[in-house]
Amino acid sequence: QVKLLELGPNVIKKKIPNYAKFILGGSAGIAATCFVQPLDLVKNRMQLSGEGGKAREHKTSLHAIKHIFKNEGILAFYNGLSAGVLRQATYTTTRLGIYTWLFEALSGADGKPPGFGVKAALGMVAGVAGAFVGTPAEVALIRMTSDGRLPPAERRNYKNVIDALVRIVKEEGVLSLWRGAVPTMGRAMVVNAAQLASYSQTKQLLLGTGYFGDNVFCHFVASMISGLVTTAASMPVDIAKTRIQNMKTIEGKPEYSGAADVLLKVIRREGFFALWKGFTPYYARLGPHTVLTFIFLERFNVMYKEIVFGDTSGKGGGL
Repeated sequence: QVKLLELGPNVIKKKIPNYAKFILGGSAGIAATCFVQPLDLVKNRMQLSGEGGKAREHKTSLHAIKHIFKNEGILAFYNGLSAGVLRQATYTTTRLGIYTWLFEALSGADGKPPGFGVKAALGMVAGVAGAFVGTPAEVALIRMTSDGRLPPAERRNYKNVIDALVRIVKEEGVLSLWRGAVPTMGRAMVVNAAQLASYSQTKQLLLGTGYFGDNVFCHFVASMISGLVTTAASMPVDIAKTRIQNMKTIEGKPEYSGAADVLLKVIRREGFFALWKGFTPYYARLGPHTVLTFIFLERFNVMYKEIVFGDTSGKGGGL
């Protein structure tokens, strides 16, 4: 076990190795997803409601929840959980691992964190890398959570995420696993720039007031603020991503030619504010997911430092 080296009043603290940052980040995302999967399903259903010029299936999130419960049963809220877990194991592992690694690398010698602009840039880099790696699981997740809204004859009926990935490759080609990769990476840039930078900055500001300690309550407040900022900023690109990844090819012609085509058709057919359709379940999902991910990540960091380094200061660090 590695010990801390005490030199007078100063303590040289060992840093969490990069491979562990990736493992801790992915583990935090997976743990959070197990709690918020039902909200993710409702959010996807809301974003697909009214697609193709059809009448909106669900006018409110509550209506969607009642409809799913009545027609598909309570277990339907966890449809796509295996895809959600794989998404976190790929996307979140990559984005949080890269972000915490770069964050620490660009912090000052005295531990002073980088400025907000740098944090936002780091979030974009981490988000793009994570999104590219995680797009296949994202495609499977979107399809599995939306399958129940289709007539029985049109459902894909994937058994699990592995079955989904295998069938997509077999039926549509391997490149279909990265369908919607561009809007997914665009969304990831927005989400991560907003989420990671706003969390880091809010946490820094809260600690600077003197009223907060580096504890769970501080992480909770910073996470909720971060989740609200991220929701407002990312919903339009998320809707574009969701519809592209769920679209079908009819007579050799895809429903949408790209993200811009989705946004224009949504505005024309459903109105400008339809770009924020599903705001409540999106924030209800993203808010708690942000909170849980960051709280788990901070706690995992604390546990790692205690077990491996013998550091009992109780500080998570890394964000």
